[in-house]
Amino acid sequence: MFTIDVDEGKWKKEIIETLLIDRTTNRNIIWGTDDYEILGREYDSHYPILYSLITGKNSNVIQPRILKTKESQGKRTKGKAEVFTPSWVCNAQNNLVDNAWFGSENIFNREIEKGWETNTEKIKFPDKKNKTWQKYVDEKRLEITCGEAPYLVSRYDTVSGEPLELKDRIGMLDRKMRVVCENTDSDTEWLKWSERAFQSVYGFEFQGDSLLIARENLLASYCDYMEEKLNRYPTEKELVNIAKIISWNLWQMDGLTYTIPYEEAVEPIEQITLFDFQEKDKKSLCIIKDWRAKRNYTFQDLVNKGGN
Repeated sequence: MFTIDVDEGKWKKEIIETLLIDRTTNRNIIWGTDDYEILGREYDSHYPILYSLITGKNSNVIQPRILKTKESQGKRTKGKAEVFTPSWVCNAQNNLVDNAWFGSENIFNREIEKGWETNTEKIKFPDKKNKTWQKYVDEKRLEITCGEAPYLVSRYDTVSGEPLELKDRIGMLDRKMRVVCENTDSDTEWLKWSERAFQSVYGFEFQGDSLLIARENLLASYCDYMEEKLNRYPTEKELVNIAKIISWNLWQMDGLTYTIPYEEAVEPIEQITLFDFQEKDKKSLCIIKDWRAKRNYTFQDLVNKGGN
């Protein structure tokens, strides 16, 4: 039975604890919001989100925005400019990215007023060596200030709360997973390319509760696609593997400073090039992984590299 809120109890402790890791600090992500401080000192905005604080009798503490009270939604909109985008808008904007990549329109769906009609035919790729389905899966995509990651995966409409059928999902990762499902013929090949799809999408978020929901949404989507394609649920080893990728690729960051929330910003002394920072300057800057290059970078490295 589909539920908007992912039940942390259905996954083993190791999986949830993996989804709670901050790869920059090697500690847990922090709350990053004062919404929960009424529950006790452990829920302070600067404190880590611990497994025990969100499971068992605390299993309903963190919920998607659509399930929060109107008062809480309004508070977060006013205090943190938290505004969630309807799925039809996410779809239209994701379509623009795909239109540019494919060089044509209506690849995955056709837009209608506040909605879309899914293209049910197998996705056709341009007859160019750099436009294969494998190249599409490996294309890097980033959702900034991602909230619950509606541009990456669309298990439900974040505004209406309506669940979306697998075939109608419109996130950037959803599209990659559809392509993987349409073009792989064996379990081994599907596992390889689904992993690469997850390695190719990124997102950052300030508030820890939204980040955890985003991470859970990606992992739940992996389960959905595996059940559809392989007719089975992931093993614990497979879940941990994907959870590790997600914990690297969706990270907690203040988008103004490129550091973990509440950390003092680091001001470079001179023009920045790749890996020019001294270690003492790097300690608070958020770290991300390029899986194909097998290298770690600070996010600020990549921002400055892109601007040069």
